[in-house]
Amino acid sequence: MAEKRDYYEVLGVARNADEEEIKKAYRQAALKFHPDRNKDDKDAERKFKEAAEAYEVLHDAEKRAAYDRFGHQAFAGAGGGGGPQFNNVEDIFSAFADVFGDGMFGGMFGGRQRGPRKGRDLKIQLELTLEEIDSGVRRKIALRRQEGCKACAGSGAKPGTKAATCTTCAGRGQVHRSQGFFTMAAPCPRCRGTGSVIESPCTSCKGVGHESKTAEVELEIPAGVEDGMRLRVNGVGDAGDQGAPPGDLYVAIAEKEHRIFQRSVADLLTEIPFSFGQLALGDKVEVPTLRGKAEMVIPAGTQSGKVFRLRGQGLPHLEGRGRGDQMVRVFIDVPGKLTDRQKELLREFERIELEKSGKKSFFDRVVERFK
Repeated sequence: MAEKRDYYEVLGVARNADEEEIKKAYRQAALKFHPDRNKDDKDAERKFKEAAEAYEVLHDAEKRAAYDRFGHQAFAGAGGGGGPQFNNVEDIFSAFADVFGDGMFGGMFGGRQRGPRKGRDLKIQLELTLEEIDSGVRRKIALRRQEGCKACAGSGAKPGTKAATCTTCAGRGQVHRSQGFFTMAAPCPRCRGTGSVIESPCTSCKGVGHESKTAEVELEIPAGVEDGMRLRVNGVGDAGDQGAPPGDLYVAIAEKEHRIFQRSVADLLTEIPFSFGQLALGDKVEVPTLRGKAEMVIPAGTQSGKVFRLRGQGLPHLEGRGRGDQMVRVFIDVPGKLTDRQKELLREFERIELEKSGKKSFFDRVVERFK
């Protein structure tokens, strides 16, 4: 499979382009590569769909922010294919009618029937712990969505009847009007572009063809996702018109705060207290990780604040290239209460330190450390 091109490159705009610039660039690309202008040119049709895919992401503020941060990977996972998909040219016209305007291509290229509309996309937020992000997770959720009416099989017509051809547009879904030298096409006002009308509506769904239902959906979240990332699950959004595919579900990842670890991409940071004796004399200790415990050696003379790196103890990289590391910052745990014996030993230790340093003051010793 060929590697996807950068969406900004596809539309020929800068990464800081505003919404109007992106819209203008897409209109130009759509005109240039329109299939009706490039008969039998499969590459032109591919570029036409590629431009639509780029616009679908860049004109949406949330999708654009996710793409700027994670690239095409923002729309991978959870059953998704790595970006918005259009099955045919009609899908593009249906999705971006506001860009093309009424009959923009209808007058110039002979018109296209709008046809049944794809279902609406849905969005949810999913909270995950670092442990779940570390291993990946399957999660069942209750999703309220529009499903096809069972009584009429999604047709909207009363059982035993069917939709009739719209007499206003003769089933084309469009009406044409002349304006000067041009013939403009617009969705039929009677059938709303579907080409058919329901004369005997289904009593269960009132002719809509959909009913609001709660469905149980199982999500498969890959290991290594990040806070703010959006994953797409194909085909589990609202039902479309009869004969049209359902919408998609976008899952926004929200990472729960962890009581021990802080995250930086695939690396983890934790701070662990040790006694003065452990740092001064050295020790071999076990430290917590997301997957249990790991052994760490503290060399003698370790200073408070030093950071140790535990290779491969971080989170998995989303692209599958191994794991990050775990950083352990050590610090001295100063006891709040001391016994008389502990005080006596510490005073003795301080006396020896002073003799060792030639009776230098504490300030002098600090200055000397930084020389």
